[in-house]
Amino acid sequence: MARSRDTHDKGPRQRQLRVGELIRRTLSEVLARGDIHDPELQSMSITVGEVTMSNDLKIATAWVLPLGGEGREAAIAGLTRNKGELRRAINRDLTLKFAPDLRFRIDETFDRMDDTRRMFADETVQRDIAARDDDADGEEE
Repeated sequence: MARSRDTHDKGPRQRQLRVGELIRRTLSEVLARGDIHDPELQSMSITVGEVTMSNDLKIATAWVLPLGGEGREAAIAGLTRNKGELRRAINRDLTLKFAPDLRFRIDETFDRMDDTRRMFADETVQRDIAARDDDADGEEE
C-alpha cells in the first residue's frame, strides 16, 4: 500500500533533514575556506546555523548570522550576490540530482535564547517558579 501524501505532515522528512545538514556543512566549509571571491564576504565570519529544505528539495533556506551579530544586512546582501557561486560549490561537493535554489535569512535563535535567559533571570519569574516548586513539594507529603 502506498504511503499517503498528506499535505499536513507534522514536520520535515528525514531526507529533507539529511540534505539540509549536508548543505549546511558544505556552506560552512566554503565560507570558512574563503572559496568565494568576494572581499566583503571574506572580511566577515558567518555562521550557518541551519538549512531548511522545501518538500521537493528545490529550495534551501540557510539561516545565517555574522560573528557578533554586526553587519547582518551586509552579510545577507553578500551571500545573495554570490548565490550562483555558492550553488556551484554545493553542486560540486554533493551528489544531488540538482542544486537547490539558495535563500538566506538571519538566524535569530541566539537572540531568542538571550531573551529567554533574561526572562528567567527576572525576579518576578524566579519568585513564581519558587512558589510553584513550594506548592509541588507540599502536595507530595
